Amino acid sequence: MSLKRHLMPEKIISGGQTGADRAALDFAIARNIPHGGWCPRGRLAEDGRISERYELAETPATDYAQRTEWNVRDSDGTVIFTIGRALAGGSKQTSKFAKQLGKPWLHLSQDADGNATVDKLRQFLSENRIKVLNVAGSRKSQERQVGDFTTVTLTRLWDGSEAAYTSCQK
Repeated sequence: MSLKRHLMPEKIISGGQTGADRAALDFAIARNIPHGGWCPRGRLAEDGRISERYELAETPATDYAQRTEWNVRDSDGTVIFTIGRALAGGSKQTSKFAKQLGKPWLHLSQDADGNATVDKLRQFLSENRIKVLNVAGSRKSQERQVGDFTTVTLTRLWDGSEAAYTSCQK
């Protein structure tokens, strides 16, 4: 049961941080899906300057919170990817901004959701008619496998695959 093409997001945005953010942007580029989003002034990320290959605009501040809020604001909805069950740090802040701004959001945890992630994401996209999807989540330094989890989930969604993912391990 694949998601109908017209219900798929038309654009993926993210903040460019390592981990979930970068995985989503790389996925979009590989699939020729329009991408963008906000990153901190100076294109800051934990691994240094964010590459120009990512079509990100810089916020006036170097503060990560500003880019997080602006990406939530400028999307139709946000999905937050983590390995663990609890939201922490920037991921928790993302959920708070979504609540404050009245934007739909979904937390997908590899540990909590397992093979149900694609079905949950498909339902979220359909119910909220998401055209611009903000992808957020853990940094690579916090959860090493979050990028793989993000990529596999998005790939299964776009490909309509129901196969269990096996490459995402802690």
